[in-house]
Amino acid sequence: RSPGSAKAKGRQKMASVEELVGAIGEQGAKVKEAKASKAEKAVIDCEVGKLLELKQRLTALEPGHELAIKEKKKKSSPAAAQEAAPKGPSKKELRMQERAKKAAEASEAKAGEASGFGELGVVMSTTMTERKWTAVSALSSRLVGQSVLVRARVQTTRAKGSLAFVVLRQNCFTAQGVAAECGKAMVSFLGKVPLESIVDVEAEVRAAEVASCTQSDVELAIRSCFVVSKAHPNLPFQIADAMRNENEAKEGEVVVGLDTRLNHRVIDLRTPASQAIIRIKSAVPLLFASYLDARGFVGVQSPKLLAGASEGGSSVFSLEYFGRPACLAQSPQLYKQMLSACSDFERVYEIGPVFRAEDSNTRRHLCEFTGLDLEMAIYEHYYEVLDLFGGLFAHIFTAIQTKFARELAVISQVYPFEPFTFLEKPLRLSFAEGIQLLRDHGVTPDQQGDFDDLSTENEKILGDLVKAKFGTDFFMMDKYPLSIRPFYTMPDPETFPSKPPAEQLSNSFDMFMRGQEIVSGAQRIHDHKLLIDRVNHCHNSPGHGGPHPDSIKAYTDAFKFAAFPHGGGGVGLERVVMLYLGLTNIRKASCFPRDPGRLAP
Repeated sequence: RSPGSAKAKGRQKMASVEELVGAIGEQGAKVKEAKASKAEKAVIDCEVGKLLELKQRLTALEPGHELAIKEKKKKSSPAAAQEAAPKGPSKKELRMQERAKKAAEASEAKAGEASGFGELGVVMSTTMTERKWTAVSALSSRLVGQSVLVRARVQTTRAKGSLAFVVLRQNCFTAQGVAAECGKAMVSFLGKVPLESIVDVEAEVRAAEVASCTQSDVELAIRSCFVVSKAHPNLPFQIADAMRNENEAKEGEVVVGLDTRLNHRVIDLRTPASQAIIRIKSAVPLLFASYLDARGFVGVQSPKLLAGASEGGSSVFSLEYFGRPACLAQSPQLYKQMLSACSDFERVYEIGPVFRAEDSNTRRHLCEFTGLDLEMAIYEHYYEVLDLFGGLFAHIFTAIQTKFARELAVISQVYPFEPFTFLEKPLRLSFAEGIQLLRDHGVTPDQQGDFDDLSTENEKILGDLVKAKFGTDFFMMDKYPLSIRPFYTMPDPETFPSKPPAEQLSNSFDMFMRGQEIVSGAQRIHDHKLLIDRVNHCHNSPGHGGPHPDSIKAYTDAFKFAAFPHGGGGVGLERVVMLYLGLTNIRKASCFPRDPGRLAP
């Protein structure tokens, strides 16, 4: 530019009093016109702000002018007047300045919308377009060169100069977005978006190597970004901290504890590892049902409000039912037997909640969990049930292994675990053989009796011994002592009633994953007389805790009119997921776990 043009620009900036008076008159007319036409508040505030700026410039040139801003005089003593400090803008001026600032921000937001960034506001279903969104998981090299619209959370953002990087996360999947050709205004906007906000990003897919994201062979060249829902800036914990390997945290790095995760479970469930766990958990009931559907089973739903305990004992949640005592079901056991053996459905399964009022604050117990139960008529031997369970679990384990490889990899990054191993035809041991393995290992009769139920510690020892000897994390064990099984369990014909009661066995079984029980099952008693005998025996035997005969009369009466020989078992869903994934706590496999100390969120 020439020196002359610079001087002219300087003279233009130093407007004369006459020019300012004229401009004030014109701007005043604009303010009146905006108010008369009932323009939007933001527009009026913007015009008023411009008028105020003109008056301030006039006041600086000629403070005594009739259009200059006048300061209100306050009565004060001469001494106070001398001590008075220089005064700033009046309250009215501050209000006008604030309005002008908001109007400028609104104007900037509108400009941002035109430039491709901003906030959408609340989505209230006012419009519906033909736009199509692309899932983050679908972003790959085959989409290079194409434009996509993605809705995801902002996991991280970094802006510097004219460049911004944003990691977008949807479910278990992440992709990197780059803003390099959008102007500094958009870069500044992206850098200020609070983490975990939900955004709509329009971008071009470009080839790139991004090792830190799941979609590692592409990145998004951002063209526009609009906030759909803005997150509060103060998160209870950082997602990045919750995604850290809990066993390999470096000095100074934050590790989010389990209680903190559960207290803010909604946030914790956003992490890729939690997403993957719950998605695998979601698949298990579907695999369970599809396998059984294909083999003639019928899905049923039993009541969860009962007049008495499901299986006896004190571990029930009691409640009042219209003036009568009732409880929440510990199990669908009695009803699935009635449906299978007495109502002629023969093969039934149920997927539903189970309630156990056990004051167990362990890593493997919940007061409410999801039960996967089945019951089936048998023709000759309860091993028909074991054969079906063997095929069922092989089906579930194989499907998790083959269909959820990406999820398993995501989980292992935060919760490292050894891959689960199983045999195509599951290993079967008798209870006596399991006890002998413990004896060979050095477990004494004082530590584990021949006819006592396995302690948690001995279950784990046995699981390690089986893994070392047979190379499997999953096995079955049958012929449990009759004295430690429920009243409806069919006695073993080889020992009942010929052996003393303490040495009698039963046609029952448990199944184990990584040395912990996940299934308890048996052949059930289908003969009415034997059933009544066992109900009375168990109820009157010290320490057995069987229900009073009157409390289950509707159940026992069902067997008066002939019932199919039958058997079945119940599976704890959360425990299966926990053990397959090698999680250290069952609460990680529950969306909102319930234990003796937790009833919220």
